[in-house]
Amino acid sequence: MALLRWGLGRQNVHRSSRVLLLKLTVIVISVLLLCEYFIYYLVIFRCHWPEVKTLAPGDDQEPVLKAMFLADTHLLGEIRGHWLDKLRREWQMERAFQTALWLLQPEVVFILGDIFDEGKWSTPQAWADDVQRFQKMFRHGSHVQLKVVIGNHDIGFHYQMSKYRIKRFEEVFSSERLFSWKGVNFVMVNSVAMEGDGCSICSEVEAELREISRKLNCSREQVQGSSQCEGEQRLPFSTPVLLQHYPLYRASDANCSGEDAAPPEERNVPFKEKYDVLSQEASQKLLWWLQPRLVLSGHTHSACEVLHPGGVLEGSLTSRDYALSKCYLPFEDRVLTTYGAAVSFLVLLVLAHFERLPSSLLSGWKRCRMHTKR
Repeated sequence: MALLRWGLGRQNVHRSSRVLLLKLTVIVISVLLLCEYFIYYLVIFRCHWPEVKTLAPGDDQEPVLKAMFLADTHLLGEIRGHWLDKLRREWQMERAFQTALWLLQPEVVFILGDIFDEGKWSTPQAWADDVQRFQKMFRHGSHVQLKVVIGNHDIGFHYQMSKYRIKRFEEVFSSERLFSWKGVNFVMVNSVAMEGDGCSICSEVEAELREISRKLNCSREQVQGSSQCEGEQRLPFSTPVLLQHYPLYRASDANCSGEDAAPPEERNVPFKEKYDVLSQEASQKLLWWLQPRLVLSGHTHSACEVLHPGGVLEGSLTSRDYALSKCYLPFEDRVLTTYGAAVSFLVLLVLAHFERLPSSLLSGWKRCRMHTKR
């Protein structure tokens, strides 16, 4: 009888351990799924496409273009990228991008430069590996167009860029400078080449922009029918959206605000022309040549809305108007807090289990001794 009771006690302990293991497994898998998968749906689900202002009564309804803008993905390379850091960052970017595609259904996606972190010095093999990873992370269906702008980390700063690096980039991402869709004109500028020092690449880029300016002018009503536009394929009559990596000139981020603006201690730090922002001269050229209604850029890693003389996401655009809204991703500190809370709960669960275990064994042993004495 004593052996039977002792055996039952051991069975109860084993059963309790199996239940604990099952609980731990369920909790761990649930937390992983939440923090690494479902959280992107929960956060991005709150994003929405902004509504473009309605037209005056009697006007024809214009088609609305849904465009998503990203910048500075900085895919780590073989030199500065630790494999664990790369794995973590790239998983986050892939899940965020794929979730946004599924929930928001954009028609076109623009990435505003610095796609890669080490494109300015990567070897041909490293470049090919980085491109392959990019194409896996940012895969998309044929119904979505992906357009990319050159950044300084992709081809190097002005003194580092070369025709080889530019050609290597454009063989993957196209050399398209002027893109029109649903009546909206987009001009994509290699802002790294807007140095203004007369270098061969800079001169070629400025010549391309002057030609784009001429085409845009030919699309405007006031010059239609002029001799310079005869035989020209007409662009949509739409003031363009300017897309580039470097921002147009501004003195600093002093007037910027919002959750994703620069920290207060950095907002009054003066920007360096041709490094942090374009020069005043280059900025004036772009505004004069293209007369854009909207300019979107990256590079500073902080958000700022600026009104330039004469007048920055998800965006809804028509040929006449636009509306923008920001879409935030999960905050890393909240994810880490969730993991920390889960670990604390698991530790408490295990401690509670092992605190009950000795008392269970002790009571079984006592019952065994009592029956033995009898």
